[in-house]
Amino acid sequence: MTQAIIGIPCDLKMIGLLPFHAVGDKYIAAAAGGAGGLPLLIPSLGDEALLRATLATLDGVLLPGSPSNVEPHHYGGAASRGGTLHDPKRDATTLPLIRMVLEAGIPLLGICRGFQEINVALGGELHQHVQEQPGLRDHREAESEDVAEMYAPSHEVTFAGGGLLEQWTGQRGARVNSLHQQGIKRLAPALDAEAHAEDGLVEAYRVRDAQAFAFAVQWHPEWRYWENPLSQAIFGAFGEACRARRARRIGE
Repeated sequence: MTQAIIGIPCDLKMIGLLPFHAVGDKYIAAAAGGAGGLPLLIPSLGDEALLRATLATLDGVLLPGSPSNVEPHHYGGAASRGGTLHDPKRDATTLPLIRMVLEAGIPLLGICRGFQEINVALGGELHQHVQEQPGLRDHREAESEDVAEMYAPSHEVTFAGGGLLEQWTGQRGARVNSLHQQGIKRLAPALDAEAHAEDGLVEAYRVRDAQAFAFAVQWHPEWRYWENPLSQAIFGAFGEACRARRARRIGE
């Protein structure tokens, strides 16, 4: 096998009367087609021993988005409002997994909830309702039954000068989609912002001094990634890092 193995943690969600471990197809497709990897779904069991055993087989980890929010007690936030969707098993899986992945030097890419999870795992805080914060815009998706309209570009982001996004694309900014209600309130000390929205909200960051690729975005580059040069650049860089990790691992 020459493909890098990319682990993707699952949501634990109810389908009918029973719980299922599930990942959106678009993340699996992007890990395979955009990053050129072999996706491996990681069940959200909250078992750190199993996670450590799983890491030995992985060349990269993709933290996908989800309808659920990180429970606010993980970052000292106020209790969630009634009706907020949470996934405690995913929290119990991804938050320790992030720290293990960074310690092991395994490439890491976070998207939407994954972006928020990395920030929380490393000591940052989140806004639970960005649209209610003074000076911040409404970043939630358009109310539509047309999924293409929901994922359509929504606002501009400006890339950090000399940062990774500028290096990968040769551009200083881009127009991205926006489907989130939570956002960065305080960036974790180990993170450096790589892009900001027009209202100043952090939209991308890298993990400073990471041993390998460790990057995350608030938007959804996985959506029709093959049509978007920015998405292709992000998944291309991630895939390259995963293949380099696999080459080193096989050579050991």
